[in-house]
Amino acid sequence: MDAMLRVNMTAQTINPETVKEEYKQLGGRGLIAKLMLDEVKPKCHPLGINSKLIFASGLLNGTIVSSAGRLSIGCKSPLTNGIKESNSGGIFANRMAQMGIKSIIIEGKPEHPTLYILIIYKNRFKLVNADEYQGKGVYETAGQILQSYPDAAIACIGPAGEKFYKSAGVAVTDSNGTPSRFCGRGGIGAVMGSKGIKAIIIPEKGKVDIYDTDNFKSSLNKYSDILKEAKSTKSYKNQGTAALVKRVYHLGGLPINNFSCDTSLDWNKISGETMINNIKNRGGEGKINHACMPGCLVQCSNVYVDKNGKTIVSPLEYETIALLGSNLGIWDLDSIAILNYECNDIGLDSIEIGNSLGVALEAGVASFGDYEAIHQLFKEIRQGTPLGRILGNGARTTGEVYGLVNVPEVKGQGFPGYDPRAIKGMGVTYATSAMGADHTAGPTARSEVQHESPEGQSELSKKMQVLLPLFDCTGLCLFTVGAVGPNPDLVLELINYRFGWKLDLDWLHKMSIETLRMEHLFNQQVGFATNNRLPEAFTERPLPNLGTVFDVPDDDLDRVITQLSG
Repeated sequence: MDAMLRVNMTAQTINPETVKEEYKQLGGRGLIAKLMLDEVKPKCHPLGINSKLIFASGLLNGTIVSSAGRLSIGCKSPLTNGIKESNSGGIFANRMAQMGIKSIIIEGKPEHPTLYILIIYKNRFKLVNADEYQGKGVYETAGQILQSYPDAAIACIGPAGEKFYKSAGVAVTDSNGTPSRFCGRGGIGAVMGSKGIKAIIIPEKGKVDIYDTDNFKSSLNKYSDILKEAKSTKSYKNQGTAALVKRVYHLGGLPINNFSCDTSLDWNKISGETMINNIKNRGGEGKINHACMPGCLVQCSNVYVDKNGKTIVSPLEYETIALLGSNLGIWDLDSIAILNYECNDIGLDSIEIGNSLGVALEAGVASFGDYEAIHQLFKEIRQGTPLGRILGNGARTTGEVYGLVNVPEVKGQGFPGYDPRAIKGMGVTYATSAMGADHTAGPTARSEVQHESPEGQSELSKKMQVLLPLFDCTGLCLFTVGAVGPNPDLVLELINYRFGWKLDLDWLHKMSIETLRMEHLFNQQVGFATNNRLPEAFTERPLPNLGTVFDVPDDDLDRVITQLSG
């Protein structure tokens, strides 16, 4: 990759810069962490003139490596007030790399409240006025852009980002041009909105240079064969992430009614099996094995349809089923899918807004299971009413306004769909990750351990937290773990043959460790490094049927932080 693109929204300038030597072997999440330490004032306001929004491509982005098209976006989070990296699938990251762009650094703010679209061609760039898109959802925004630029890769925000909601994400188009792949967590959409950027588009396709084509192809063939045969690949291909509904429910960790109970006879109504049966039986536009990026062998995505075979939303994922479904007392996949579409179009993180709504329902704003009332709350969020703004600014804000103790968040970020009283390794990740409550920072729910026991959970979480940057820095999807986990040498070969480097496995490990160290260092400089505990509602209040609380000892949590922060 040839350049780092610096976009100054105050001066309205776009300048490609030569990649510094210390950045050349960094990608994705690791590059974001380094740039944040080098360029961002830790105590700046996340939506202020000194903040920066960073798009970073992974080391294998732009190649034909299966599932290597993940995009990383990072900033100082308005939700957690610390460092944030959020990533998604789709086609944007590959296009970035193919244009020779290693990173896009957006800084400053427009002097006047104006929206812009940033257009990136191979060797030229421009900002164009986008006020005509103000207030429009991501589906309409992307649809109109694609009329003018039919092959464009798009990253855009909806009304949530324009209103600077802390739950706002960035929507990325997939292989079909659908803007439903979200860099959702941490409020990065609000930061993009604060910079005056409605969308970034890359109209052209390109190709990256491979240093050693023959050896790269040989390693790629081995990687592809292993990926196709991996047990995890077959599982994701069968039901996608929705398979987790059954597993997490039987572990007692499915969030129900604002994480207040752990059982329901209705869980099977929203299971992966039910979702797949609905898609198969309804036919039409429905798809089970759907790829969010070209050439993906995992194909974990789906197109969920109504009873007439017309698309409601794509994809319908576990986290959304859990947070906009069971967590709100909704046990109907069609209803969840409609809420999912609304959430996407407004440009919201379904995890954060699901937590906000759960807290609001417990406070009596509406009743659990009242789909019509909950649907109306999305209209409040879209319109920016006082209630809508409260909900749009996350679970912590909602809990503070309504005076609730039962608020599922760490560092201001709402829990993903795993109750830490039942799946305690996830609780360790929530508490000790620099990102706040983020399942992708160190997922443990699929591990074969005694999840309700506190024993060994800190070590499991630490192991997964060290593993994850390997994916986030290279642009690989986490769902390649069945192939990549046992075979990191193959990933290293692909990187070396791609660039002509001679790195060893020790470098790969150090890359992960250094990424984590830099993230924790940034948070230490912000000044909230001690906020590494779960709320009392989860350490003191037992799950009704399991009778468990989150009881991993504080010393274990502190030990993980010490080891990860170096």
